[in-house]
Amino acid sequence: MVAAFSIANAQKVNVAKAFNNAEMQTAVLLAEIKNDTLAAKKNQVSPRTVENGQFKMVASNDWTSGFFPGELWYFYEYTKDKKWLDLARIYTDKIKKEQFNKGTHDLGFMIYCSFGNGYRLTHDTAYRSVIIQAAKSLSTRFNPVAGVIKSWDHTDGKWKYPVIIDNMMNLELLFETTKITGDSSFYKIAVSHANTTMKNHYRPDFSSWHVVDYDIQTGKVIQKVTAQGYSDESAWARGQAWGLYGFTMCYRETGNKAYLAQANAIAHFILTNKTMPADLVPYWDYNDPQIPNVSRDASAAAITASALYELAKYAPAGNNYKQVADKILYSLTTLYTSKPGDNKGFILEHSTGHRPAKSEIDVPINYADYYYLEALLRSRK
Repeated sequence: MVAAFSIANAQKVNVAKAFNNAEMQTAVLLAEIKNDTLAAKKNQVSPRTVENGQFKMVASNDWTSGFFPGELWYFYEYTKDKKWLDLARIYTDKIKKEQFNKGTHDLGFMIYCSFGNGYRLTHDTAYRSVIIQAAKSLSTRFNPVAGVIKSWDHTDGKWKYPVIIDNMMNLELLFETTKITGDSSFYKIAVSHANTTMKNHYRPDFSSWHVVDYDIQTGKVIQKVTAQGYSDESAWARGQAWGLYGFTMCYRETGNKAYLAQANAIAHFILTNKTMPADLVPYWDYNDPQIPNVSRDASAAAITASALYELAKYAPAGNNYKQVADKILYSLTTLYTSKPGDNKGFILEHSTGHRPAKSEIDVPINYADYYYLEALLRSRK
């Protein structure tokens, strides 16, 4: 658990006010989308970020394409306003074809954040069909010898069969499809991937490598690296958040206490880390020697807060996860939200995408906004 001093002055966010501000920002964002005529010509359908002052949209096959439709579903869930329902349907439909995409492991992000939330809130049978097909597509990337779902196809000869910690987030799509269809094959793939990741991705202190490369002939690990972090042995902040969220979700879906223990151990690593700032919004990598003179990652904080609200329900009595999540959410709301009308309408600022590649450093980004809204919704329950 986190040190007591960090949450001693934790204040609760005014969720109604936070959502109202987020809605006003998103109205600005929708206007930016409408004015971006070049994006339409390029078949770009979803807003991703603002980098070097430039508003950036992405095509439906980008790994982040599902987050903005997911945000619109969260606005509908909170407000019950038909305006948000109509917008959510429009932007969700724009990425429908990705249900057939077998060239990516990110179908959970792309399809479940969009169609998954849509199905949860409307029970639309057309959305159900998309979810099932997406799970079938994702399942084609599973190798039974290695026991994991392959992440990247194009790795320039660096890796043979790379699996990234982010991939834990895509398992929810598989769990949901077993519940929808009764077909246990999706569940079994998800469990195999989670178990293998738990075995191979984590160090003794429960920090995670980013990438584990497998030999699919033997299933053995070839190497462990951290592509988007400071160094191979460092703890990339967003990767730690993906793992926390992923194993908490796996416990919810399976009841396997090994996943709960794993989530608790990851939370302990994150929340007791000596480089964690007082506002609980981490630097982009917990081991960057230039701390505190490096970028934060609000997206990692938002993912962590959302995960902790759920983990608080399952963890032993006396845990302070909810209070910690409240503290993170308050920090994000008071210190990391865009000024009204700024950042082209994105809600949060100060996220870090891929610092080693000099990409999306200290910017607003759609997945930070998505998990921020999810954390706001979870904070009420």
